[in-house]
Amino acid sequence: MTTPDPDGLLAEQLLRLTRRVHRIQKRHLQQRILGITPAQSRLLRTLGEYDAPPRMADLAGRLEVVPRAVTTLVDGLEANGQVRRAPDPTNRRVIRIELTDQGRETLRELHGARRSAAEEILAPLTDVERRVLGTLLDTLVDGGSGGEGQC
Repeated sequence: MTTPDPDGLLAEQLLRLTRRVHRIQKRHLQQRILGITPAQSRLLRTLGEYDAPPRMADLAGRLEVVPRAVTTLVDGLEANGQVRRAPDPTNRRVIRIELTDQGRETLRELHGARRSAAEEILAPLTDVERRVLGTLLDTLVDGGSGGEGQC
């Protein structure tokens, strides 16, 4: 007879939750008929975090992907009018990626889709449970950096 593995169960629950979140967010994106993939939406959200248009290499680093993957995403978004490539004013060899007006509007729609997906996912939880979950998720995302190395 084997004993239950509570950490294994938690890991499985986290994986199932991640898949559920992805499915729900994808459905909310499709309902808004934005015509972009989840990977493109992630790139748009990342672009929205910059104060000035970033280089492709900056985006690749932030997204933790190879530069070629960013090029493919930018190609698709550029073809749809969401972003544009612009030369760097100080170094003509550098290309920066800018959101267009249409890209900014899509980004607003993305935020709305993510909010509605989050509302659906979190609906079963009370306000107190949501705060506790937020605290626990912050701890996991940060890797427990406040207590690493301590016994």
